[in-house]
Amino acid sequence: MRAAVLHEIGQDKLEVLDDVEAVGFGPGKVRLRIRATGLCHSDVSAMSGVLPQPAPFIPGHEGAGEVLDVGDGVSGLSAGDRVLVCWLPACGECPSCKRGQTQLCLAGFMNAGTPNFKRPGGDVFGFAGTGTFTEEVVVGAGCAVPIPDDVPFEIAALIGCGVTTGLGAAINTAKVEAGSSVAVIGCGGVGISTIQGARVQGAAQIIAVDPVASRREAALRFGATEAVSPDEFADTKQRITAGEGFDYVFEVVGKSVTARTAYENTRRGGTLCIVGAGAMDDNFQVNMFELFFDEKRILPSMYGGGDVLRSYERAIALWRAGRIDLESMITHRVRLDGINDALDQMRTGESLRTCIEL
Repeated sequence: MRAAVLHEIGQDKLEVLDDVEAVGFGPGKVRLRIRATGLCHSDVSAMSGVLPQPAPFIPGHEGAGEVLDVGDGVSGLSAGDRVLVCWLPACGECPSCKRGQTQLCLAGFMNAGTPNFKRPGGDVFGFAGTGTFTEEVVVGAGCAVPIPDDVPFEIAALIGCGVTTGLGAAINTAKVEAGSSVAVIGCGGVGISTIQGARVQGAAQIIAVDPVASRREAALRFGATEAVSPDEFADTKQRITAGEGFDYVFEVVGKSVTARTAYENTRRGGTLCIVGAGAMDDNFQVNMFELFFDEKRILPSMYGGGDVLRSYERAIALWRAGRIDLESMITHRVRLDGINDALDQMRTGESLRTCIEL
């Protein structure tokens, strides 16, 4: 079968090959035919080494498709079912799951160390234990979540990561209050979803901050009340909040420098929400006096900060009701052969989300 493979960490191009085989099918597993997958910035971060991932590997974790086969012991799924890929499934048994913090379950991360593909030359890993830049993939049954018939594959794919992450940061983690002021730093697919989440919650001001003009323009279409470049952010804070800072600031880039900017633009007693996934050696610093004196809440948000199955259902309900716009987030569509063009478009900020159709 065909798949896009990164041979070594640090390479910026993928090679589309036709000699890849999905392996590992057996009890508790399902084989999926991927129909659509989104290109998420986390895929690029894994390719560059910012996020840890063994290589060679197949990127992609934001996918949707059909069940081809189910292994022994799998219930609730059968061949032909339409599903989205959950790259962080809950085991239901670990302490995090029992506390209701299923987004912190480590079972899915453990899968990332087991190859689920192979080529004539050896084993190939799937990113985050999945790997959806491929025609077929074998995953644990918990990674395959049934979707209603009225949800297109490309919409379901976005809900599988970016949309759930962004909406959840605003709704689950920060719990944005109606009438509040919000700033979102970084307006790619996850940032746009965060903006939509803040709008759903009833924020009065939503300021989008991004260096790319096309993304600022897009942010206005998705619910931002203003969109500014990073150089304009300080003046915007002064004008809108009289210098006090915003009630909520979301960092959706994954870098300490933008996290520090977010902290400085959060009002005393306000909430800084870290949504971007960054590198292990990039340290965010606050001094002990400001940490105490400012009483700002610093809240990381992992995969939307809540039960992902409930979050999927909520995203579908909001989409059906017209409260969030998911179709317009897909700015580019390519076949698998166009994956490297899609990567370039993401790196330059030209795209919000690219849908790869398989």
